Amino acid sequence: MKPARSLPKAPILEYFRVPGHSPASVSHQGELPIAQRAQAAQSPKKEGPQINEDIRASRVLLIDEKGEKQGEMPIDAALDAAKEAGLDLVMVAPDNDPPVVKIADYGKQRFAEQKKKAEARKKQKSADLKEIKLRPNIDKHDYEVKGRSIRRFFEEGDKVKITMRFRGREMAHQHLGMELLAKVKAEFADVAKVESEPRLEGRQMVMVLSPR
Repeated sequence: MKPARSLPKAPILEYFRVPGHSPASVSHQGELPIAQRAQAAQSPKKEGPQINEDIRASRVLLIDEKGEKQGEMPIDAALDAAKEAGLDLVMVAPDNDPPVVKIADYGKQRFAEQKKKAEARKKQKSADLKEIKLRPNIDKHDYEVKGRSIRRFFEEGDKVKITMRFRGREMAHQHLGMELLAKVKAEFADVAKVESEPRLEGRQMVMVLSPR
């Protein structure tokens, strides 16, 4: 009987080789190889619109710094026009076909946008209701002092409740109070609007104004 022929020994690595991967592609600790890790890492996304050389479109519709359309052109021509004007080329409508770009001062534009957002946040804040009390026969000096307070409240974004108080026989002359409230409404029409028209509540007349 012939002795059994022994099989050739294969390298141990062959039994642990991962199909579809070369030995160099498998790390010692099961991590992705360096090349794949670098590919998986994503660069941080820039905020704001594409500007200047960051614009990837090959052809664009250009609007100049005066707001006039200059027509469709290659991106290089639009960049040259922006450089000639000493300004930036800003993407304003990336989803259009072709995308729309505009020549503008991006730093100035960004400052204006930030200012606009700050003003919007200021308007969104919960407005306080301030109260100013008046009398139908208020003298000129007191009226001017209270008027300055009213204007300051509006500038701070607050609403103002104007309360006209009547005493004794003054109830018989409510038209004087109505005339004074109409004067207040007209005087602050540039910064405020009427939220609640004058109405009588007991022995007082009330009107609410809110900032524009």
